[in-house]
Amino acid sequence: MRKIILIGAGGHAESCLDVILLTKKFHVLGFIDKKKKKNILNYKVLGDENYLKKIKKKSFGLHISLGFIKSPKKRIKLFNEFKKLKFDFPVIISPQAQISKNAKILDGTIIHHKAVVNFGAKIGYNNIINTSAIVEHGVKIENNCHISTRAIINGGVIVKDNTFIGSGAIIREGLKIGKNCFIGMGSIVTKDLKDNSILK
Repeated sequence: MRKIILIGAGGHAESCLDVILLTKKFHVLGFIDKKKKKNILNYKVLGDENYLKKIKKKSFGLHISLGFIKSPKKRIKLFNEFKKLKFDFPVIISPQAQISKNAKILDGTIIHHKAVVNFGAKIGYNNIINTSAIVEHGVKIENNCHISTRAIINGGVIVKDNTFIGSGAIIREGLKIGKNCFIGMGSIVTKDLKDNSILK
């Protein structure tokens, strides 16, 4: 069983912990958080980011358990910083998710309960595919994105870096969604979106 520490001890961290425990593949050592000192279940907040920086032997993996809606900047900063320090970020997949054997998922990404990732989908680094989201065949999601609960990304869509897609949003097949976009809850997207687009 592999050891892991979660960075972030807020509400999203509780969901991440639930997925991690259900996999039965990881032994959770605790959480890293600047502000919160309370335990989550029986898992302690070990300290802030300096706690990790002082550790020379990287005998455990990390997961960034901060969610994002407004901005992914903190997640990106943490991922890049600790990657440079040679920490490992395992892929975490709920056993309740449905993942094609022909899908590709990269480091630091978490797939939550009842999500679907279909044939030929490619999901990059440090992404959140949240509860019951659907990532259809041939979809490409780049890095640092959050595909929120029950969002539907239809076949052949490209989602560029750092984009948030809200709960229940639907993206029509074959579209290209630019970098740093915000697509609000329940949005229906029927045309390509340029970088930095906002739909509420």
